[in-house]
Amino acid sequence: MRVKQLPKDPGPPAWAQLLHDAPPAQPLEATTTTDWLIIGAGFAGLSAARRLSQICPTDQITILDATRVGHGPAGRNSGFMIDLPHDLASEDYGGALDADIAQTADNRRAIDFAADMAQAFGLPEEAFIRSGKINGAASTKGHAHNVSYAKHLSQMNEPHEMLDAAQMRAITGTDYYQGGLFTPGTAMIQPAMYIMGCANGLRSNRITIHENSPVTSLSRDGDWTATTPKGRISAPKVILAVNGHLNSFGHDTGRLMHVHTYASMTRALTEDECARLGGDPIWGLTPADPLGTTVRRISGTGGDRIIIRNRFTFDPSLEADPKRDARIAADHDAAFAARFPMLKGVNMEFRWGGRLCLSRNNVQVIRELDDGLFSACCQNGLGTVKGTLAGMLAAELATGATSDALARALSAPAPRRLPPAPIAKLGADIRLRWGEWRAGREF
Repeated sequence: MRVKQLPKDPGPPAWAQLLHDAPPAQPLEATTTTDWLIIGAGFAGLSAARRLSQICPTDQITILDATRVGHGPAGRNSGFMIDLPHDLASEDYGGALDADIAQTADNRRAIDFAADMAQAFGLPEEAFIRSGKINGAASTKGHAHNVSYAKHLSQMNEPHEMLDAAQMRAITGTDYYQGGLFTPGTAMIQPAMYIMGCANGLRSNRITIHENSPVTSLSRDGDWTATTPKGRISAPKVILAVNGHLNSFGHDTGRLMHVHTYASMTRALTEDECARLGGDPIWGLTPADPLGTTVRRISGTGGDRIIIRNRFTFDPSLEADPKRDARIAADHDAAFAARFPMLKGVNMEFRWGGRLCLSRNNVQVIRELDDGLFSACCQNGLGTVKGTLAGMLAAELATGATSDALARALSAPAPRRLPPAPIAKLGADIRLRWGEWRAGREF
């Protein structure tokens, strides 16, 4: 199969730009073989490599990535590894009780796996820490969403705490929020620091990572052979950890929804600006309405900064339209100004977008696509935790290992087919714009 399209991401990889320069990339520039080939060095690909190294400790594992580690979607998210149900298509993130209990168990297994990698590779707390998160409610409707979700969590026997306006102000420094819902199980990460740290920790005489090595074709004549611009590599088994670019490899065409979401990060705040803001130096807040605005405050490498994330666009082409940039930037600036009037004059240093892949029925694509070809794709907008889980499960499937989580993944139906492209595009655009308008102050 010839790969139809290579990854393209809008804007600079801000999280990576806060870090020290990485060593030069080592693209694949030879014809070689390996026991295992993984395509994609994000959450799914690196987790697959880690799990394979545990199950097959003497096998050679090679990872190819089209760009630099931490510069693609894995380094472009907001850094929430959420343990609880987080269905972006629902009003309050919740779903069917039994399914949500099972999903929470699977998510926690993935977070435990990520925590093990962070510890094994000596990553700092800034890269990975289980600190919990807040659902922030900026309106009466948002508070009602939180109350509804809290009832659902009680039915799940999950710990949570409702926060009032004063508590929210003490944490965030702003009086924008009427209340919040704190849950303790989320891990907060610096995405690029985590993913680059895991890649560095995995590199060994058995695990090789080739960056700037996009796969342009993948064929099978006995073993699978992947061709890159400067090399070729063959392996009996391949794991595709490419999320929505599964379509580019010719699989699940017409079944995956390709979405971009967008973020902006301030310049480093001065000491005086931090004093004016007040609140805690580190916190993470998701909106009570799934189509609202996510906000983080970070303090560490790169200084004290605030990140604003909102807006979703449906892009079947897998590429974002740069004509939207000014409108999206204005939305981010408006959301920032509404929440932090005491920081008037603080500008955004970075603006970027990241690719999401969703299915209509909220299922992943974790299965054997062809003899020796496995998929760890379609993370449904939660690439940090579901990507980690998908990589683990694809490795287990490929090696014959078993687990309850794998059994659940294999029993899931295929992603539901999308309507014809023009209808899907029109319907998704209307749904997203309507949802963002309905979000009101949560946006």
